[in-house]
Amino acid sequence: MAQDGTGQNGAGQGDTGHGGDRPYGSWPYGNGPHGWGGWGGGGGWTPPPSPPKPGVIPLAPLRTSDILNGAFSTISRHWKQLLGTALAVYAAAALLMAGAALVAYAAVSDHLRTIFGDRGDTEPPWAEIRPVVIAFACFWLFGMVLLIISNTAIQAACPAVVRQAVLGRPITIGQVARTAGSRLASVLGASFLTFLTALPPLALFVLGCVGLLFVPSGADDWPFEGPRWLLPVGFLGALALVPLSTWLWIRFSLAPAVAVIESSGPITALRRSAELVRGAWWRIFGVSLLGTVLAGMAGALIQQIVNVVGMTGGQLGLTTDGSVIRPSQLLTFLAGYLVVALVAGVISQVVTATFPQLVLNLLYVDQRLRNENLGPTLAHAAGL
Repeated sequence: MAQDGTGQNGAGQGDTGHGGDRPYGSWPYGNGPHGWGGWGGGGGWTPPPSPPKPGVIPLAPLRTSDILNGAFSTISRHWKQLLGTALAVYAAAALLMAGAALVAYAAVSDHLRTIFGDRGDTEPPWAEIRPVVIAFACFWLFGMVLLIISNTAIQAACPAVVRQAVLGRPITIGQVARTAGSRLASVLGASFLTFLTALPPLALFVLGCVGLLFVPSGADDWPFEGPRWLLPVGFLGALALVPLSTWLWIRFSLAPAVAVIESSGPITALRRSAELVRGAWWRIFGVSLLGTVLAGMAGALIQQIVNVVGMTGGQLGLTTDGSVIRPSQLLTFLAGYLVVALVAGVISQVVTATFPQLVLNLLYVDQRLRNENLGPTLAHAAGL
C-alpha cells in the first residue's frame, strides 16, 4: 500500500477535513511500530524527536504513567461531557425504575393490603403471596436489565470522548450521546458475550453456596436433606475455572472500544480485541486492574470526605449557639447533607464507572500505536 511522506496512504487524507468524526478504524495503518525519527539528510542517524502530544497522551507507545495520566486528564478536560452523559443515563434509568415500581404496586396493591392487613394470627394464603413474589421478581429483573444497559451506555460514551481527547479536540454532550446511541447495540452485544465467559464459574459458585445448606450444624444434625457434594464441586469448580474466565475476560476487554471507534459489530469487536491483546495480556491485565483499584479508592475517598465534612459541619452549625436544637435546624441540616451526599454519590459513581473504561480505551490506542504505527496517522489527523 503506497504511502506518502507523512506515513499516510491515500485513503486517510480526508480525515482532517471532517472534524475528526471518522473513527480510528477508518484511518490507515502505518508500516511499523516506530513512526518518529530516522536518518538525517547528511547521511547520519539522528535521534528521534519527542513524539507530538496534541491531546491527553503522546502519540507514541505509552508507559503506564502515560495511560493513567491520560485517563485523569480526560476526566479533567471533559468532565462536563462525562458527567452530563452519566447524569442523563442514570436519571432516565431512575425514572423508568420509578415507573416500573408504580406499575408493580398497582398490579398487586390489593394483595399487599390482604397480606399486611389485620389478620390476627392467621397466615396469608399462598394465592395472595404468589402475585407479590412474581411482581417483585419482575421488578428486580427489570432493574438488573436497566442497570446493564445504563453501564453499557457509559461504556459506549467513553471511547467517543477518548477519541477526541487524544486528538486534543472538543466534543459536546450531544455528540457523545449520538455516538454512544448509535453504537449501543454493538457494545451491548460485545459486553454480553464477554459476560458469558464469567458465567460458568459464577454458576458453580452459586451452586456451592446452595451446598452450604446441606452442611451439618452438629454431629448428627442436618438442616436439609439433599446432595452433599454440591459444596465441594461448586467451590472447587469455580476456583478451577476462574483463571480461564479471567484470561478470556482480558482478551475481550478492548471490544467496547473497538465497537465504538472502529464501528464494528459484536463478533468482529471480540476478534479484533483478541488480536490487539495478543502478546500483551499481562500488561493489559495489570494496567486495567490498577485503573479499577484507583477508581474504587477515589470513589470511596469522595464518599468518606463528604461524610466527614457533612457531619462535622452540621454538628458545628447545630451547636455553636449553645441553644436547644430546633426541628427546623435539624431538617435544614439533613436536607443539605442529603443533597451533598447525593451529588457526591453521583460523582463517585461516575468516577468508578468511567475511569476504568478510559484506561481500557487508552490501552486500545496504545496497542495500535505499538503495533500499527498509528502515531503519524493521528498526528496528521490532529493537524500537526
